[in-house]
Amino acid sequence: MNKTHTLLIGFSSFLMLFGILESYAQDPTIRYGTGVPPAVRSINDRSLRYLANTQLEDGSWPSGQNGAGITGICVMAFMASGEDPDYGPYATHIRKALRNMIINQNPKTGYMTGYGHGSMYHHGFAMLALSEAYGAVNEELLWKGSDTPANRRRTIGEALELAVRCALTAQEKNPWGAWRYSPGSQDADTTVAGTVLMGILGARNAGIEVPNEAIDKALTFFQTCTMRGGGVSYQPMSSHGDGVTRTAIATLVYAIGKRKDTPEYKSTSEFIKRRMDQNIRSGYAFYNLYYMAQALFQSDLKAWQVWNQRVIERLQGMQQEDGSFTSSYGSAYATGMAVLTLALNYRLLPIYER
Repeated sequence: MNKTHTLLIGFSSFLMLFGILESYAQDPTIRYGTGVPPAVRSINDRSLRYLANTQLEDGSWPSGQNGAGITGICVMAFMASGEDPDYGPYATHIRKALRNMIINQNPKTGYMTGYGHGSMYHHGFAMLALSEAYGAVNEELLWKGSDTPANRRRTIGEALELAVRCALTAQEKNPWGAWRYSPGSQDADTTVAGTVLMGILGARNAGIEVPNEAIDKALTFFQTCTMRGGGVSYQPMSSHGDGVTRTAIATLVYAIGKRKDTPEYKSTSEFIKRRMDQNIRSGYAFYNLYYMAQALFQSDLKAWQVWNQRVIERLQGMQQEDGSFTSSYGSAYATGMAVLTLALNYRLLPIYER
């Protein structure tokens, strides 16, 4: 298997996860890689330089929410525009970050936190990052030059399988068949559950065995939380407002979980289109942009194109001189999420058509 083929296989799982491969068969502009706006390239390039310049020696980033999830977001940011993860300008940064995530994974439970600041949010984003790296990063190069003891080293595949096992064990113990802040939580909410479920779906697309029953249980939880008008509650039997971010998460997991034929998907996808001009100005702005990008792309390409242009202009105005973005969760988080919000503008080579 040559280098190019290996990279394409790795990126195929990322593309399948976010619905891009399905669109390849429908839209020649998407399929053949034209038209990435110069503004997107500029934002992306400046952001990646910032992340490269601020990465710590241990592979992580300084942040108020330091942990495997932030590191995973940064890994995905480096890889999202098609940078070669083995020999490209950011290959060393990607390997250092992956090693950090693996070293700080609990070798017995598979829980991915890091430095005591972890939660299942971190675990979900870390799983998704490992899913993207699996098959795209050369395992033989991963630990090259590292002084990490052999007994603390694992392959990306081994780490991903452990992480999935942790998530599935937590789900089995949870009365709602979903997740909240810790693996032992007995309650669940749609924001944590969406993050973990996307990590599991990413792992399944990468080739890790995931029982259909686990996906079904998690999607049933989202259906329980979906209200008649398309809004999605934070927890079952509680309204907690009709936040557009939770509805975007639900739209995405329904789409990737192959539930587009359900009334819940139809109502949530219409809900986010009605609210797509709503600006989230709290500390959750980047979380909102990240999920809205994917949910709109999945549900309505034309709506995403309109929304995307507005977001490009918005992010241009928000980017700092050093290439970073700021939020209450730290610049590494905000910068990585900004890159991932725009990642759907990049059109990689056509791989596996539906």
